[in-house]
Amino acid sequence: MNKRRTNKTFTNLGDVLGKIIPQYRPATDQYLLRVWDLWERAVGPDVAANARPAAVKANTLLVHVSNSTWLHHLRFQEGDLREKLNRAIGREEIRTIRFKIGPV
Repeated sequence: MNKRRTNKTFTNLGDVLGKIIPQYRPATDQYLLRVWDLWERAVGPDVAANARPAAVKANTLLVHVSNSTWLHHLRFQEGDLREKLNRAIGREEIRTIRFKIGPV
């Protein structure tokens, strides 16, 4: 019979992911993972309350927005948001931001 070890303490998911992700994501892309940590500070609380990064592919960031009004609004601010995020990351890596209505 297979006995399972029980762990009576919780482990922070961020710590687990921090150990696993580097094994599957190229080291050159690690900076992009910081986007999630820096998002609210880089874009401000109003945008952060209505938009969240959802995925990164190559140099394109996909951002989910809460509704069509925010989608329209942020499309006009794409250049400014890209500049703020690149500055926060410390590298000019995000070249395009795509917006899509989705879970925030």
